Amino acid sequence: MKIKMILLGFMLTTAIYLPANPPSEEGKSIFLARCAACHNVNKPLTGPALAGIDQRRTIDWIISFVHSSQTMVKNGDTSAVAIFEKFNKVPMPDHKDLTEENIKNIVAYIQTESKPIGADKAPFAKPGKKMTYYKPITLHNYGFYIGYLAVVVALVSVLFFAVKLKTLENKKLDDNLSA
Repeated sequence: MKIKMILLGFMLTTAIYLPANPPSEEGKSIFLARCAACHNVNKPLTGPALAGIDQRRTIDWIISFVHSSQTMVKNGDTSAVAIFEKFNKVPMPDHKDLTEENIKNIVAYIQTESKPIGADKAPFAKPGKKMTYYKPITLHNYGFYIGYLAVVVALVSVLFFAVKLKTLENKKLDDNLSA
């Protein structure tokens, strides 16, 4: 009985410390619910594209901006003012109810969804990198030519024998009618 109680206690304490979702999954759900209306990870919408935000700004700056962007604009933060001006002075709503951990999870999701620069170019932009999915026919494909020739010979042979058979049937039919 004691072992069962110890095992149960160990399982409960372990379950408390395990996160329910990976940080990027939790960040994805928050991003889609709260941010996706104005932001995209890889292209600007009403607000800026967020790819690489963790490289352009510190996490403390991101947390402050998400909690209250207008406070930062009013305090004269140059980056906040520049973003506010660039996006037609559309204020970002305050998200004071998001915890620092929530915002870090959103940033983790943005990192997983970020495309490298130039990844959205057409596949023919670098023709040397494009691979063909077929093997073109060349003079060195002897197997192909031998197989093709064998099929043609087989078809001609079948047709030849069919004609010969039909000729023999007609000859036999003519002999029976004349006799």
